Amino acid sequence: MTNTDITRASGSSTERSLRLLSTLANQGKGMSLAQLADALELPKATAHRLTAHLLETGFIAKAQDDRYFEIGPAMRRMAFDTLNNDTARGLRHAVLADLVAQVKETCNFTTLDGAEVMYLDRVEASWPWRLTLDVGVHVPIHCTASGKLFLALMAKETRESMLQTLALERMTEHTITSADALLKECVAIGKQGYSLDRQEFIPGLIALAVPVYDRDTQLRGAIAVHAPIARLSVEGALKHLAMLKHAANRMGHQL
Repeated sequence: MTNTDITRASGSSTERSLRLLSTLANQGKGMSLAQLADALELPKATAHRLTAHLLETGFIAKAQDDRYFEIGPAMRRMAFDTLNNDTARGLRHAVLADLVAQVKETCNFTTLDGAEVMYLDRVEASWPWRLTLDVGVHVPIHCTASGKLFLALMAKETRESMLQTLALERMTEHTITSADALLKECVAIGKQGYSLDRQEFIPGLIALAVPVYDRDTQLRGAIAVHAPIARLSVEGALKHLAMLKHAANRMGHQL
């Protein structure tokens, strides 16, 4: 085999691996080896070699059902680093800063990381009492505005599978701890296009979240505003809904 042949073979393998990762990411749920081979129009043996290598390097992982593959920790770290490169983060931060100037409360940008919500960016309001959560911090999916939004907008099969395994820990007296009740909440969120945290994560704190879609209409994250209920009621937060949606649209065009 010549050097040219080796380069071509390597490039082909790389291109197939990238297409496999892209397919898994776009699917939003686990896929079997047969499904991946079919989606990529590859022989099953070739798909098996690709998944074996990507499993070994951590770019994909086995789902709870061992027959299926999902995005792995190495791919999530790469996505996080990409979203947080200096230029992109500066543009996103400016959108959040503009939003905070309008609503006068802390706003953040989050994404889904496995079965948790991860903070990607945050701009604090100038109030003396506020909750501080650093970039990279993870919070529960079942009791936060962003988390419930991600649950509501994911594929039905993925959501149902996740609800079967989530601990649904009671964080406050308002936390939804029933899978059926949470599913009902997700249906309502899906219809209305926004999500509320009614003191479900931290006592006395409410939040409102809206989705952020990129130019290809793929869900990439959520923008949320939160504040103590003594300063901002749920009704008051909903008055900011149009501003949050406008900020989400601006941010989506940067992704």
